[in-house]
Amino acid sequence: MRKILFTLALVSVLWSCKTTPTAQKNETVDVTIDLINVTEDKVRVTIVPPTFSTETTTFSVPKIVPGTYSEDDYGRFIENFKAYDTAGNSLRVSKLDENSYKIDDAKKIAKITYLVNDTYDTEGTGVHEIFSPAGTNILANENFVLNLHGFVGYFQNKKETPYKLTVTHPEHLLGVSAMVDQDNSNTSDVFYSTRYSELVDMPIMYSRPDITTFMIDDMEIIISVYSPNKRYTAKDITPNMETMMRAQKNFLGKFDATKKYAILLYLADAKPGDAKGFGALEHPTSTVVVMPEMMGLEMLQEQLKDVVSHEFFHIVTPLTIHSLEIHNFDYNQPKMSEHLWMYEGVTEYFANLFQVNQDLISEEEFYKRMSGKILQSRQMNDNLSFTKMSKNVLNAPYKDEYYNVYQKGALIAMCVDILIRENSNGQKGILNLMQDLSKEYGAKKAFKDEELFGKITQLTYPAVGEFLNKYVAGDTPIPYEEFFAKMGVSETTYKVPGNPFLKGQTPYITVNPSTKEIMILPGIELNEFMTTLGIKNNDKVLAFNGTNYNLDNIYDLIMSSMNWKDGDAMTVKINRDGKDMELKGVVKMPTDEQEGYTATDDSKKAVRDAWLKG
Repeated sequence: MRKILFTLALVSVLWSCKTTPTAQKNETVDVTIDLINVTEDKVRVTIVPPTFSTETTTFSVPKIVPGTYSEDDYGRFIENFKAYDTAGNSLRVSKLDENSYKIDDAKKIAKITYLVNDTYDTEGTGVHEIFSPAGTNILANENFVLNLHGFVGYFQNKKETPYKLTVTHPEHLLGVSAMVDQDNSNTSDVFYSTRYSELVDMPIMYSRPDITTFMIDDMEIIISVYSPNKRYTAKDITPNMETMMRAQKNFLGKFDATKKYAILLYLADAKPGDAKGFGALEHPTSTVVVMPEMMGLEMLQEQLKDVVSHEFFHIVTPLTIHSLEIHNFDYNQPKMSEHLWMYEGVTEYFANLFQVNQDLISEEEFYKRMSGKILQSRQMNDNLSFTKMSKNVLNAPYKDEYYNVYQKGALIAMCVDILIRENSNGQKGILNLMQDLSKEYGAKKAFKDEELFGKITQLTYPAVGEFLNKYVAGDTPIPYEEFFAKMGVSETTYKVPGNPFLKGQTPYITVNPSTKEIMILPGIELNEFMTTLGIKNNDKVLAFNGTNYNLDNIYDLIMSSMNWKDGDAMTVKINRDGKDMELKGVVKMPTDEQEGYTATDDSKKAVRDAWLKG
C-alpha cells in the first residue's frame, strides 16, 4: 500500500494464474454481484455455497485485508443478510460480530443473499473510514470499484474452495481486471478463482471504456481510467506509465512478473461523498489507485510514477517473499508480521532507487528524497523497535507509527543496501539479496519471522545482521550520516518547494468558524507568495483567480495551489478592514531550506556508482 498525504493544519486528505473450472457445482462457491439493479446505492450479492457436512456454518466478511495494516470491518457495509433452503424458506441466521454470521441447518443452505453499501460515501464524514484504494464505490450506471473483499465473504473451513464469480452489469460499462472474463455476454462477466484469497486479490473497475494497453516483453499492461468530469483519459497518462514500467522491468532483471497487470485509476471528484484517501493498494497482478481529479497533469504523472512503481515492486515482497503470517493470512483474526521494514520499506526504497538507476531522476533528486524521509521519520518515534511496531501495528500506540514504514522503512533498506555494497566492493546490493531470498522461499514457501535476520546474515555479511539487530529489532536511532559517508556522500543544505499556505507544520491561515471565511493569521511573518501579491496579516481571503473559497471548499484551494507555478498570473479577492479589494500580480512560490546530502568524496565514486547505477 502507498498512501499520499496532503496536509494543512485545517485540512487532511488523507498474489496469478488463469484458471478454468474443474470442480462440480457443489464444490464451488458460486457468487453473483448484480450491478444492474442498484437500489439506494446498494448492490445485491447472491451466493450459492458448496455442500456442507456440518449442522452449522459461519460466513465472514473480512475485518482486515493484506496490505492495509488496519482493521476496517467490511461487515459494517453489509445488510439484510439472509439464508434460504431449496424451497425458498428462510434459515435461522445469527450475527456473531460485525463481520460474521452463523447459519443453522447448514446442510440445507441453497443460497444466501445480502446487500452491500459502498465505502466512498462515508469518507470525510468523520466516521470510521476505509482507505479509498482498499474501499468500494457504487455509482449506478456510472462507476463501480469492486475491491472484492468488500463484496464477497467466505465460509469457515471453505477458503480453499474454488470460486465462480458472475458480475451482471449495464452494457455500456466495461469491467477491467487482471482476471479473464469467461463469458462472451455484453452484460455478464464470469471469472474463476482457485480459492478465496485469489479472488479477493483481483479487483475490478466498471466504467465507460477508457483503456490503453501495451506490452513490456511478454507482460501485458492494461490501464483503465475513470475521470468523472472527463478531465483526463488513459491516453494522457500512458506514455509516462509505459516509460516507468519499462524501467522497473529493466531494474528488476531476474524477477519474474505476471503475464498481465492491470492499473485501475479512479480520479476522485472534489465534491462531498467521494474518495478522499489518495494513494494505492497492491495486488499480485494489479493495483487500485485513487487520485484527485483536479490535480494538474504534471503532478498527477509524478505521483503515479511514485505510487504505481511502489505497488508494482510489491511483486518482490510480500507477494514473493513473505512470512507465515502473510502466507496464512487470517482475514478476521489477523496475526501481523515483524517485517514491515521489508514489505513496505524495501518496496518504497526500490520505488525511488530504480528511478535514479534508470535515469528517471538525478542523483541529487535521489538524495533529496532520502533526506526528506529522514526528516519525516524523525518527526515520529525514532527510538521505537521497528519489528515491535510492525508486530503490533494494529494496536495503539503502534498504529500511529505506521506511516513510518514508508520513511524509516525505506531508510532501513537503503542502509542495508549500502552495507552490502560496501562489503562486496560494490558487486552486490539489496536487489541481489531479494533475488536470493526469492530463490530460498518464493510465493509458495514462507519464512518464520524469527528466522529472517539469520537467513539475511547468512546470505550477506555479519555487518548486515548486526545492523538489523541493533537498528531494526533494537531501539537505537540510525546515524544516517555514517552510512552515507560509506558511499562518499556528506551533509549539505538545499532549497525545496514550499507551500503557499504552510511553513513546515505551521499554517499561515485560519478559518472563522462562524463565517467560514479564510483569514491570514496576525503576527506571523508572511512568505514570498503572499508578500509578492500584497496579501497582509488579518486579510480575509475570498477568492483566487475568480473562484470563491471558504471552509466548505478549502480542500479545493489546497489542491489547486499544488498546480501553481512561478510567473502564473494571479488575482486575489480579499477583504481588508471591512473593504473588499482585488489584488493582481504573479505567483512567486515560497521555498524552504532543508538539510540533505550530496556526493563529495570522489575516492568512493566507483562504489557509489555501483550503489546507484549498478
